[in-house]
Amino acid sequence: MNLLSLPAFDDNYLWMIHDGREAVVVDPGDATPVIAALDRADLQLTGILVTHKHPDHVGGLRALRDHPRARAAQIWGPGNEPMPVPVIPVHDGDRIALPGLGLDIEVMAVPGHTLGHLAFFTGSVLFCGDTLFSGGCGRLFEGTPAQMHASLGRFAALPAETLVCCAHEYTLANLRFARAVEPHSPALAAYQAECQSLRERGLPTLPSTIGRERQINPYLRCDQPDVIACAVARGADGRDPVSVLATIRRWKDQFQ
Repeated sequence: MNLLSLPAFDDNYLWMIHDGREAVVVDPGDATPVIAALDRADLQLTGILVTHKHPDHVGGLRALRDHPRARAAQIWGPGNEPMPVPVIPVHDGDRIALPGLGLDIEVMAVPGHTLGHLAFFTGSVLFCGDTLFSGGCGRLFEGTPAQMHASLGRFAALPAETLVCCAHEYTLANLRFARAVEPHSPALAAYQAECQSLRERGLPTLPSTIGRERQINPYLRCDQPDVIACAVARGADGRDPVSVLATIRRWKDQFQ
């Protein structure tokens, strides 16, 4: 199985899995890079997974639906968010079977960024949309800190080797903030240097892994002393992890 990150817009990644014949794409906000990848590898698109409603995640659905390489593709997405084309609605705990690709995908409801946000887990790869980023998490446009904390907790419980396929190349900006939260973390310093080198060579910092995110992502570390102390200094209500997350997320929204 091949996993591809297809750059789109300024900093999006559209993720594709294929076996040399059939392909599935996640969050095709732009159809152009998807069609180019299908043409390059002579693939047929058989499935589209949509995590949430924002235009940079759904903007290419109409064009793909009408393209010869994708006309047979089924589209799965949130059952409670508006979509630009009809989708097969899926909800928490549903499973999507793609026998041609040998995939059995678990649907996870992960509200926070939007109320209907979904993630898709193949057993080894997590497509998390805008809920989790490497070193960060999505803005709380609709959900609550408690919802985001619960969603990120579900991700943190996945196996350490799980590949984390985020939808944006935000890693370096997130790590600058993470180091402000945990300035003495050697794991953060090493990872920041690694990611800086990748970007200087024009390479993506993704996918990350769940194990790595547990080490460096402050939103997965709301029970750690340095993260708690930083949040309390900025007004968090003691050691409550939801208050810690809410406080550092508010700080990140204004961080320069």
